[in-house]
Amino acid sequence: MEEKIWKDHYVLLNKDEENELEAFGYKTQGCRRALCITGYILSCGVLLLLFYWKPEWDVWANCVPCSLEEADVILLRTTDEFQKYSRKKVTWIDLSTLALPVGSYSECPLIADKDSVINRAIMKPQLKVRCIQVQKIRYVWDLSVKEFRKVGSLEDSNTCHSIHHKFGAGLTVEERKIRQLVCGPNAIEVEIRPIWKLLFKEILNPFYVFQAFTLTLWLSQGYIEYSVAIIVLSVISVGLTVYDLRQQSTKLHDLVEEHNKVQVTVCTKNEGFKELESRYLVPGDVFLLDGKKLSLPCDAVLIDGSCIVNEGMLTGESIPVMKTLLPLTESLEPWKAHSMEDYRRHVLFCGTEVIQAKSSGRGPARAVVLQTGFNTAKGDLVRSILYPKPLNFQLYRDAFKFIVGLSAIGVLGLIYTVCVFTYHKKPVADVVAMALLLLTVAVPPAIPAALTTGIVYAQRRLKKKKIFCITPQRINICGQINLVCFDKTGTLTEDGLDLWGILPSEGSRFQKIHKFPSSSPLPWGPVCGAMASCHSLVVLDKKIQGDPLDLKMFEGTHWEIEESSTARNTAGAIAACIVRPGPNASSAPVEGIAILHQFPFSSGLQRMSVVSQKIGEEQYDLYMKGAPETVSSFCRQETVPSDFLEELKTYTSQGFRVIALAHKVLSLPEDVDVGDLEREEVESGLEFLGLLVMENRLKPETKPVLRELAAARIRSIMVTGDNLQTAVTVARNAHMIHEDSKVIIVEASEPEGSAPASIAWRLAEGSKTSAAAPSEVCAHAQEKITLEGEGCHYHFAMNGKSYQVLVKHFYSLLPKILLNATVFARMSPGQKSSLVEELQKLNYYVGMCGDGANDCGALKVAHAGISLSEQEASVASPFTSQIPNIQCVPELIREGRAALVASFAVVKYLTLYGLIQFVGTALLFWQLQIFGNYQYLMQDVVITLLVCLTMSLTEAYPKLAPYRPPGQLISPPLLLSIVLNVCFTIAMQTCGFLLVKQQPWYVALASWRHCSLRNHTLLPTGPGENSTSSSAQSTVLSYEDTTLWPLSSINCIIVAFVFSKGKPFRKPIYTNYVFSAILTLQLAICLFLFLADMDAVYSGMQFLCTPVIWRVYVLLMLLVTFCVSFFTEDVLLQNKHLWMLIKTCVGYQSKSQYRKWQQMLQRDPNWPPVNTKDFAARSTAEVYINPSYEHRD
Repeated sequence: MEEKIWKDHYVLLNKDEENELEAFGYKTQGCRRALCITGYILSCGVLLLLFYWKPEWDVWANCVPCSLEEADVILLRTTDEFQKYSRKKVTWIDLSTLALPVGSYSECPLIADKDSVINRAIMKPQLKVRCIQVQKIRYVWDLSVKEFRKVGSLEDSNTCHSIHHKFGAGLTVEERKIRQLVCGPNAIEVEIRPIWKLLFKEILNPFYVFQAFTLTLWLSQGYIEYSVAIIVLSVISVGLTVYDLRQQSTKLHDLVEEHNKVQVTVCTKNEGFKELESRYLVPGDVFLLDGKKLSLPCDAVLIDGSCIVNEGMLTGESIPVMKTLLPLTESLEPWKAHSMEDYRRHVLFCGTEVIQAKSSGRGPARAVVLQTGFNTAKGDLVRSILYPKPLNFQLYRDAFKFIVGLSAIGVLGLIYTVCVFTYHKKPVADVVAMALLLLTVAVPPAIPAALTTGIVYAQRRLKKKKIFCITPQRINICGQINLVCFDKTGTLTEDGLDLWGILPSEGSRFQKIHKFPSSSPLPWGPVCGAMASCHSLVVLDKKIQGDPLDLKMFEGTHWEIEESSTARNTAGAIAACIVRPGPNASSAPVEGIAILHQFPFSSGLQRMSVVSQKIGEEQYDLYMKGAPETVSSFCRQETVPSDFLEELKTYTSQGFRVIALAHKVLSLPEDVDVGDLEREEVESGLEFLGLLVMENRLKPETKPVLRELAAARIRSIMVTGDNLQTAVTVARNAHMIHEDSKVIIVEASEPEGSAPASIAWRLAEGSKTSAAAPSEVCAHAQEKITLEGEGCHYHFAMNGKSYQVLVKHFYSLLPKILLNATVFARMSPGQKSSLVEELQKLNYYVGMCGDGANDCGALKVAHAGISLSEQEASVASPFTSQIPNIQCVPELIREGRAALVASFAVVKYLTLYGLIQFVGTALLFWQLQIFGNYQYLMQDVVITLLVCLTMSLTEAYPKLAPYRPPGQLISPPLLLSIVLNVCFTIAMQTCGFLLVKQQPWYVALASWRHCSLRNHTLLPTGPGENSTSSSAQSTVLSYEDTTLWPLSSINCIIVAFVFSKGKPFRKPIYTNYVFSAILTLQLAICLFLFLADMDAVYSGMQFLCTPVIWRVYVLLMLLVTFCVSFFTEDVLLQNKHLWMLIKTCVGYQSKSQYRKWQQMLQRDPNWPPVNTKDFAARSTAEVYINPSYEHRD
């Protein structure tokens, strides 16, 4: 029974998706609620604040677990490593308010689509629906399967036939009303959050709550000046944060608002066409595309006509894309599965712009609404900005542990204070106040804020270098990057391709190459016909637009495109694109070619085709272009030259981009509608026409940047959609693969019939044939090499298909291969994201640099995604560079390292400052004394505050070091640095405290401040004389206080200087002019206050006059401390070679997975395998299918 309750109590939302959540059912209980309210009142709201920080505690205290069906509160928990909780209230949607037809209360379905989740969610006869709203998405309770299901989209189980027939004629008015109420409005609404809400959220941050407690305590002790300074700073800080958040909120609101108010013409059953505002659209609606420019307000599938769409918002490329109608087939497969990964060619995505809509013979272009609101492509993009993936960075977790550690020290101080003050029979109020004071001294409340100062300055420096950042916390993570994935085209190489030449084929033989530019135009023939018509170019605003490759190919023919035409064939008038020979083209026996139908290019199919007709002729032609291997497989083998593969390799091995062309004369019946032709019917038995050779030059910045990364021991990987051979050549040319290194091509095949999945290891041509000796295995650990690439004697290269097989059938081999895999070709967007995730599992810190075209997923998944595109899609990328080359990568890593080192330095300084003050205050508490208000003010404002604000201003060192800064606060060098400096502080302050008591002029209670200028002797007060002018003076005025203040204050300046490390990650300290000047000024002020024999100074600072010799001793103590501290920090703790030696002596093993695999492979004499083949069946126990991997686009 308990098992049943547990099963009903828990369910997974969005299973196997990026935003997977666990949902638990709870029911509010009256008595528990009453107890909690009592607790809120008695604790003066502290319990309520605790529940605000910990929503799970709130639910556990107020509610009892129950089945999800009975729950009125749902507790959600993320399934990632953070296990973050959130609380959602179950709400009800009442459909009885709608004027529904008679019979709605019976068992008849209310929605015509019987498969719809809405039918299964409506409770009868009440006509109510239970729902929850999570991250802007609505989930309804499915009564049949007893779980929450997403609404706002059409079911994926629909077939092509059912989409046409169920929804082709539109929905009834009643059904539209129900869908509208259940799915909510079709609007991506980003509220501009009220200032008071933002203010409350910021103020209720644990850091500010602790600060408020500290300030209250200080104010009660009369420490007004510093408290006011901190209050002013906190108000400014909160104000700036709120202003920034408000600006971001407004910007995002303005970005999406225009898409919520688009006018569309909707088709409804019984009522025909009517114009609506897009917010009233529901999944299943049919709307018209009437040829006008339209910004799409939802995701829709095209069921009639064709469209040209600008998908720049999604892909980052402003290239017009052709969309075709969803075929009307009887297939029982779901429509997405029927179209395979190419289903996107039928889908119009929200936020993209319809530039041109062409009607079919049956009427205007029409589309069925697939998804609305935040379920759409644009909605998903906006949600990724509103709810970014939390950062799992060690630094922030360590900072919290650090504060906990300091709090523990503070608690010890609290116990010590209570014991001392109680022993001296002091009033309870004094005991409590002093104990809490020592607790707050140990924990500087500014640590979390200090972590961000380095980031803020780094962000400002990056902005000057035209690199923009939407998630500043990631700048610190950039300091840890040790592997960067690069897209090829547009990132490593120039964006555009240049037409280099054409290798025509006739009679199954290659002819003489026609090079470009050429004095003579390309002669007329099938090749010229293919180049003139096999493309997706369009004329918009009297300018030819489209894919750069298509554009270069078309320009090579010197033909021209007509703006818009109607070609007539036997089936009637249809819209067509017409191309004609231009004045500079070679003479052709045709007036022009009408392109009647397109089968668009897709990265999955790696080809495109067009059906065309020469003007004035009856004959139809089919032209195809695409990846040479793909196109040749559709050709009659007798037309493919026997030396096809050799010629192909000749060009791809030189880094050329090669496209194959093919042609076929179509035999079609007279009354055929070309738009109804199926791709599979016509794409077969083609004649091979030849190869189009295009040049893709490396950007001038590519080689030096890759060389710089290699010198810094940062791995570079190429992830591209291009041909494998071309990619390997470009990698060699760019020195990503060193000329002496071997390239092993990994070819994996899916299981076929009884044959299991196989993997073959083939040495690429041009590589050395000798098998790699075990010593040649690239281990990054301690090789003395100048460039990392020179140390790697072999590299793996593979295509997307092989990668997919590896993930599914050879998962145990994947880590071994990824350690030295450098080239991934023909990778789909989903595979790129999967690769980044697999590299992260090996504990690499992965950077991804792409032009945004099909890298959006990978850019979001990587630790640092850098988009070279300024399109809206790059909003989803943490970093965007306005300089369109990879120079931004080392810049970002440099700034990341500088920011990380600066963050560490500030945290170390603040910790030391807190503990220096803690030690001094604890020593004075021993004799019931305390530092004066102005003494604290000098340390807190004049020294510490200014140090924290300026320490991080030091710029990044221009050269990347061949190692990374430490990524953990809790690491031996850092902890040792703090512990040793605290020991030096304790030793120095204790010496000063004890030695001053031994001096002949020392008295326990003194008030005479004046110094005799002649002999510097002090006139002590007799023990019997009561000369204390006030109780404040008696708790401050003492020789111990006068000795400890300079020791602690100047010690703060010493550690600020010692911790401001320069090389190798930041420029030297003297280049930070502001910081250097401030340290010098602070030292001068401290020395002046300590050494000046001025009554006004002594009176204000509450000092006693001491002999000059004693002041010299104090300065000598500080000098010794400085020398010891500087030597320890610079010579011992920052000595990389010393730490390497210690690690070797103690047998330290790196925890990083990739390091462990490297060491394992070093000992494996059979790795890497060359010219062998393995089968999945040999290691069935190791076969693992990664559940998180899906072939996504």
